[in-house]
Amino acid sequence: MFHIRNETLLTEMVVTSAPTMRALVLEQFGRMVLADRPVPMPGLGEVLVRVLATGICGSDVHGFTGENGRRTPGQVMGHETVGAVASLGREVDGLRVGDVVVVNPTLSCGLCSRCRQGKTHICATRKVIGVDPTISSAFADYFVAPASNLVPFRAEPLHGALVEPLAVGFHAASRGEVAGGEHVLVLGGGPIGQAAALASRRLGAASVTVSEPMAARRALLTDLGLRVLDPALQDVLAEVRAVTRSAGAEVVIDAVGSAETLGTAVSATAPGGRCVLVGMAAPRLDLDAFAVSTSDRSIIGAFCYSTEEFSSTALWVEDNPRLLNMLISERVSPEQAPEIFTTLGAGESPAGKVLVDFSRQ
Repeated sequence: MFHIRNETLLTEMVVTSAPTMRALVLEQFGRMVLADRPVPMPGLGEVLVRVLATGICGSDVHGFTGENGRRTPGQVMGHETVGAVASLGREVDGLRVGDVVVVNPTLSCGLCSRCRQGKTHICATRKVIGVDPTISSAFADYFVAPASNLVPFRAEPLHGALVEPLAVGFHAASRGEVAGGEHVLVLGGGPIGQAAALASRRLGAASVTVSEPMAARRALLTDLGLRVLDPALQDVLAEVRAVTRSAGAEVVIDAVGSAETLGTAVSATAPGGRCVLVGMAAPRLDLDAFAVSTSDRSIIGAFCYSTEEFSSTALWVEDNPRLLNMLISERVSPEQAPEIFTTLGAGESPAGKVLVDFSRQ
């Protein structure tokens, strides 16, 4: 009898002494809570990442409210993240404990034809850390990721949390084949619109114009050196045609994705031009098919990024600290984050990115 009681006591001691961490849990749509969760253990080819900061994406906010159907109550979200290697699983080479890394959240099979072509972001069986409810993700002190998805980062650590959204914008501009000397219009000046505009400039566009209704975002975009329009006060089509001295911009990037913005995007695209849809405000949109077909306009979808685009964006971020500082609007602690989600879910959007800072434990 004593032996059995001793085993029971030992088991209880193991359970109560198991390491725990802070995690932001989507308890139900519209309610985020900070809870204790067990620290996960890395497996074969995996790394335990100690989170330094994770950005709040618009898709996280829509998941929080239940609008987009891409999040599940009970899950730990977060995919725009930077951290430090806490421990290594088996058969992990090239990384050391303490290395600062940014995390490419797209998990792919690595075997299909798309993966072999370097297009891991459109792998038919892809999963996304922070979206897939079976994966405890980066709104926590720790999470596990494949070593192959980690990119070393050697600049200001907090800037690493911006690599993922900036890579989305770079992919959108790349999908639009923005080239030197071309005129680009971006509809929507939130974080993805900002990223697409900066990427278009990075690719050599002759001019980049951003249409954004929010005054604070227009001020930020102006500080970034971009031409800005207020769609409530200015005729976007007329302004773009005046800048381009033609029937429109060679590339228009819709970073909103509503029926209204897509209509404007198609109309503002020059004949033969490219219209890129990266915004996801609505799952279904009406389209003026005649305006597309009779003017040889192309409608191009863009979602995330290739492995190479993510890595090259991380290098670009390292070289542009002044711009990155401007893109961060607010840093909050994990304890403050539930209230911030409630505020963002109610439609109060900041000019730039809000980061949840996990660096102080």
